[in-house]
Amino acid sequence: MSRTWSAFAVPGFRVVWLAGLLSVAGDQLARVALSILVFQRTGSAALSAATYALSMLPALVSGALLSWLADRFPRRRVLVTCDVVRAALVAVMAVPVVPLPLMAGLLVLVQLAEAPFSAAQGAVLPELLGSRYEAGQAVQQVTTQLCLVLGFVAAAFVVTAVGAHAALAVDAATFAVSAVLIRAGLGRHPPPDGDGESGTTWWRRSWRRIAAGAVTVGRDRTLGTLVWLGWLALFTVVPEGLAVPFAQQVGAGGGWIGVLLAAEPAGAVAGALLLRRVARPVRVRALGVLAVGTSAPLVAFWGRPTLGAALALLFVSGLCSAYQVTAGATFVQLSPPRVRGRTLGFARTGMIAGQGLGIVAGGVLAQLAGPSTAIAWAGTAGALVALAAAAAWARRRPDTVSAALPAET
Repeated sequence: MSRTWSAFAVPGFRVVWLAGLLSVAGDQLARVALSILVFQRTGSAALSAATYALSMLPALVSGALLSWLADRFPRRRVLVTCDVVRAALVAVMAVPVVPLPLMAGLLVLVQLAEAPFSAAQGAVLPELLGSRYEAGQAVQQVTTQLCLVLGFVAAAFVVTAVGAHAALAVDAATFAVSAVLIRAGLGRHPPPDGDGESGTTWWRRSWRRIAAGAVTVGRDRTLGTLVWLGWLALFTVVPEGLAVPFAQQVGAGGGWIGVLLAAEPAGAVAGALLLRRVARPVRVRALGVLAVGTSAPLVAFWGRPTLGAALALLFVSGLCSAYQVTAGATFVQLSPPRVRGRTLGFARTGMIAGQGLGIVAGGVLAQLAGPSTAIAWAGTAGALVALAAAAAWARRRPDTVSAALPAET
């Protein structure tokens, strides 16, 4: 087995990987279904983007308030409970008589459960994989992005054929199957030992847990810079939220919406596979350059590209975005184990919430100036911020960071 795929030798990883893949596939159906439904009913690029962003913005609250659960309770229990809650809520959304405002409220509740799930999943993977952790991250990146490619391409056709409510029912089923897989195939994985706060009040312990991840990241400049590099995704996610109005702008049919959504994940798959072929020190040094390269292709949208040119630009952006695998793995491996769930929850919360805010801002700008202009603004701003992040990363001495990581196997 190659080094990249060696993570599959760990049974627990196979369970977590498959459960996560099922949920990703179902979520893409739900996101595309709701975006198409809103755009068809309103004709508004801003509302369509806002609906897409609604699956991300609640993380701004839930990440801060709920990620600590991953370090408080057995991680298997957190994962299963979150899946069961999400399955029940999405099942209600799938009922045809549920009005759109109520569906939006239920979607917010679904996403509130995502933060503790992601924090528990991120905390348990280093325990399962050890020195194979980055290999596991690469596998997850490749297979998740492949799932996105196939899911986005198929979603528009599936929604057209069976309807938005049936797509939501499929999403609910994926959460239920994920819960069964994790409950049956993953060990208990108890949380870290107590943190010495047994003599304090419940509310004070809770707020300390909430703040622990942010404080840890704030005190460590290397972790802070890695978070900065990760949060650049708030700029490059804008084309994803504007796929529906952009397809209309260039005169593409509904089936091309899925292809537009799949272009960036397809590039990310290719980039992840290519990066795994070079030594880790090179991958770590290249983080800043690739971060700039992720936003730079979007600047070309100032020229109002054709559908074919847009697909090529999005693919190149995705190709460079594969740096997120190395950035994320490095962040987790450098995080203190006792607060790893909370630091990861903080990082993911900022990324997801930032993506949601980016999509909302892009949607508003697209309503005023058109989708191409909105994407171009996102690319320009992203490239400038990425240049600053790249300079900060260079000051962190990447070779020293690489040497501090566990040896790869």
